[in-house]
Amino acid sequence: MTDYKQKLNNLLLATAKQNASDLHIAVGRRPTIRVDSVLIQLAQEPILTKEEAEGLVFALLTEDQKKTFLEKKQVDFSFNYEDKARFRVNVYFQRGFMAAALRLIPAQIRTLEELNMPPLLHDFTKMAQGFVLIVGPAGHGKSTTLAAMLDEVNHKRNDHIITVEDPIEYIFSQDRCIVSQREVGADTVSFNDALRAVLRQDPDVIMIGEMRDPETIATAMTAAETGHLVFSTLHTNSASQTIDRIIDSFPPNQQGQIVSQLASTLVGIISERLIPRVGGGRVPATEVMLMNPAIRNLIREKKIYQIDLVIETNVQEGMMSLNRSLVNLVKRKEISLEEAETHSLNPSELRLLLERS
Repeated sequence: MTDYKQKLNNLLLATAKQNASDLHIAVGRRPTIRVDSVLIQLAQEPILTKEEAEGLVFALLTEDQKKTFLEKKQVDFSFNYEDKARFRVNVYFQRGFMAAALRLIPAQIRTLEELNMPPLLHDFTKMAQGFVLIVGPAGHGKSTTLAAMLDEVNHKRNDHIITVEDPIEYIFSQDRCIVSQREVGADTVSFNDALRAVLRQDPDVIMIGEMRDPETIATAMTAAETGHLVFSTLHTNSASQTIDRIIDSFPPNQQGQIVSQLASTLVGIISERLIPRVGGGRVPATEVMLMNPAIRNLIREKKIYQIDLVIETNVQEGMMSLNRSLVNLVKRKEISLEEAETHSLNPSELRLLLERS
């Protein structure tokens, strides 16, 4: 009889040892890891059968999780491997077979410097109130950047930090702050239940794992309006797209109020991409938008399409367009021109910037 717990442990160990970001379990394929954005099959492992995939998936699940999985056909949770590594897991069905995707969460929360993020991000951690968003595609470091910023607050301020996550990713060791981490399903019935209660728990800093729906967004802005520093993430590609997405999440009769709240509470948006680095590893390219009177007016007037130009022309304030960040990385020979063009939202402008610089 196969010991699936042991087999799973071996796969988790291989994932951690090879510095992979993800592990995939799927029928008809060897267990596969992702290293520097590239999927690599583990050659020493056999191709998984239906029974083996099921055994590995069930080895991850508690009895309660197994029940939820079989009812809802998918489930999200975090998984600790012998206190050596932590994973964010989604198990699901595909073509009737069980499958799993596991994201490795490093035990050590890295600093903004270690992540090569712009020094300006330190300023957001010092603010008393406001709404800060970290945006970008899935798997490009949003949670890691957010954890670095929150941990800086934890080490430098005497505050109460409350996080609402589904599931909890990084675990914070309380330092100068009280850190209350609430996991949906384990510590609260739902995201919205937790958010409705959060202002009664005397927070100074609130982290909402993801802006999932209009109610979450409205709660975040209300919290920022009432004197709290609020951090969250969104799967959008740029600052201007993020603002459009937030406004468009609401019905037309509510958009006027949302525009007004957004203009008054938003203090910054950081959009990031992790680009394959020449010689291995990945390096972030970032767009940084800071709130200033010009951007507040553009939001109020719903001229969101003009925000990109304000970012590009306010470098002296610390703002940074994604293309300018990519150009700097190409000039420093950290990434190739091909990679820069692949990740740019406007490759022709990128080439023009490179010619001028």
